[in-house]
Amino acid sequence: MKKFFSVSLLIWLTLSPLFAGGILTNTNQHAAFLRMISRGASIGIDGVYSNPAGVSFLPHNGLTMSFSVQSAFQTRNIDASYNTYAYRRDKIGVEPFNPQYIGSESVNEYYKGKASAPIIPSLYAAYKMDDLTLSAFFGVTGGGGKCSFDAGLPLFKSLVSALVFQQSSAAAAAGKSIPLNRDMYNITSAMDGRQYIYALQLGVGYKFNDWLAGFVGGKMNYFTGGYEGFVNAELLPNYGGTTLADIKLDCTQTGWGLTPVIGLDAKLNRWNFAVKYEFKTNLNIENKTKTLVAPDPSLLAPYADGVNTPSDIPAFLTIAAGYEVLPQWRVNAEFHHFDDKNAGMANDKQKALTHGTLEYQVGTEYDVNHFLTLSGGIQFTNYGLADNFQSDTSFYCDSYSIGLGAAVKLSSKALLNIGYMWTTYKDYTKSMDSYNNTGLPGTDIYSRTNKVFGVSLDYSF
Repeated sequence: MKKFFSVSLLIWLTLSPLFAGGILTNTNQHAAFLRMISRGASIGIDGVYSNPAGVSFLPHNGLTMSFSVQSAFQTRNIDASYNTYAYRRDKIGVEPFNPQYIGSESVNEYYKGKASAPIIPSLYAAYKMDDLTLSAFFGVTGGGGKCSFDAGLPLFKSLVSALVFQQSSAAAAAGKSIPLNRDMYNITSAMDGRQYIYALQLGVGYKFNDWLAGFVGGKMNYFTGGYEGFVNAELLPNYGGTTLADIKLDCTQTGWGLTPVIGLDAKLNRWNFAVKYEFKTNLNIENKTKTLVAPDPSLLAPYADGVNTPSDIPAFLTIAAGYEVLPQWRVNAEFHHFDDKNAGMANDKQKALTHGTLEYQVGTEYDVNHFLTLSGGIQFTNYGLADNFQSDTSFYCDSYSIGLGAAVKLSSKALLNIGYMWTTYKDYTKSMDSYNNTGLPGTDIYSRTNKVFGVSLDYSF
């Protein structure tokens, strides 16, 4: 019983609240992304992140800056259907009580997790001196929020049912009688998880001639996160009130890593082509554990104080093309590849993926007049998911995202971006012959929702 609960907690602690982009990377760094989606071939101050080489083609020398704020809200839902052990309970309350095993009964439950990041800031700066451009970016490039499961998870309820059966069967073999059905015990659990990767990027761009520019730079990534929660399971007072499990955790995690970044941008008449490559970031996160209570703490070694766990940021390739259909109408197309399978994760979880994350984007913007630009775009995301990668609190769903918004020219120096993006996810169904190691079959259907709103102000000094 102790081992089952300890292993279940390891699954519980894979929580990772993310909102856009790859499994470990957020790509929605600016309101211009939300309003158009595809920005990898656009020339603007937001290109310090999305197209750093293209920043060398900004029209004016001097300093240009931008400040962007986004709010993201997500739900993570589990529709659980599984079997649990059942007994016929004749003459309850009358001794001796001799339950008879009648097989299993089906259970259907629905769970909702809420993740939110009310404020996701990012800051951009570029200083252009003719052909040479210095640029800087600061933002939350991974994680970016807090996720809570206030009503527990099917993981724990299914395990408790199996463990009560296991314990009671052993007691029956010893000549004792213990009530066994699901309505004879109570389980309470709650979990808060948070993850943030703050990144500071510095780099140099150089315009080699009228049509070609390059970029070289790097990012310093700082990870901070943690988990706080509990699991408590016990028989109801009428049946003795025996404690079945008592688990508590309060753990803070930190880590850092460096990411080299390179890029190219080529302007050919009405076309603009851009490529960016971020190398893999070797990142380990270290625990600072204040509370760790479990039936067998040795089985929770990965979350003990001072332990390091791999959480690499995968290499990230962007290839983009933009075309000026008319002087006031522009269209972009873009491809992303996150090399997730070669980025180390806890317990080598990345090996279960069938491929790294693939994203396909198309966006367009139209200048209604000198002051107003309307835009929209769409993104399709395929994670290469597999059953062994998915779990109750760390699951992903292939999706498509739609973004809409506008850019408003406030003056010759100031530009306001407003964008809204929502994501539609494809449900993921995971069927198990032994549901959460209970020995009985079951199925989880994972689903998600996501909405993000953002504003930014670009200013040229």
